[in-house]
Amino acid sequence: MSDQQLALVTGTSSGIGLHTAVGLAAAGLRVVATMRDPGRADRLRAVAQENGVTLEVRALDVTDEAQATALVAELGRVDVLVNNAGRGSVATLEQLSTEDLRAQLEVNYVGVAVLTRLVLPGMRAAGRGRVVTVTSVGGAVGQPFSDAYCGAKFAVEGLMQSLAPVVARFGIGVCIVEPGAVASDFVSNVAGDLSGTATEDPYAGLLAAYLKRASGSFAGAQAAPDAARTVIEACLSPDPQFRWQTSDGARAFAGLSLGDLDGSRVLGATTTWLE
Repeated sequence: MSDQQLALVTGTSSGIGLHTAVGLAAAGLRVVATMRDPGRADRLRAVAQENGVTLEVRALDVTDEAQATALVAELGRVDVLVNNAGRGSVATLEQLSTEDLRAQLEVNYVGVAVLTRLVLPGMRAAGRGRVVTVTSVGGAVGQPFSDAYCGAKFAVEGLMQSLAPVVARFGIGVCIVEPGAVASDFVSNVAGDLSGTATEDPYAGLLAAYLKRASGSFAGAQAAPDAARTVIEACLSPDPQFRWQTSDGARAFAGLSLGDLDGSRVLGATTTWLE
């Protein structure tokens, strides 16, 4: 019987997820790379071929609990879970419907919680395992026009930080990885949320100022392969820390909030983004 470890990685059609899946395969793990539509796997397969590795591509919508349950049951024990699939949103609360809020929670929080819950029994029985969740600096620092997104990312960080000391008693490591701006399809996917913004919207001027500032951040965005290296390190490190950032910029930005006991440092910084 092979003792090769199995890694399950979500959201692998592009960006961090793609390069994490390929990197873990290069490190010798059996990798099951999932995405909602396996018809979008051409880029993943091409990069895997360029790196001389093979991986398995499977369909998984992380909001579909029945599909997730069936996949984990078929795979048996998962040694490494990378919760990478996510969805962005750019809007302030008055611009968000209740459905918008729930959609963010379903992908960025509930789907992560369900898939993690599904793999824990096998890890616990084996006495080892690793759960790595890609969150965002938006899971540490609330940002204008990111109300639903940051809310969901804050929630998943709270979930994982609460879970970590409990499952550690069973040999399971839990980590979160907080990227800053990363060059990927995430940016273009978020842009779709803005198509219905009307010029008479009372928030339009503030949104324009925010987007101008955000475009500067993404102009110097970290390359996805570089960010993925931190995720891979979190997966493979023999003694992992709980919280990781993928760049010096991400560390500095997350640090704004983590030591901000009265909230003034964060609000002092983010208020200027709307000027």
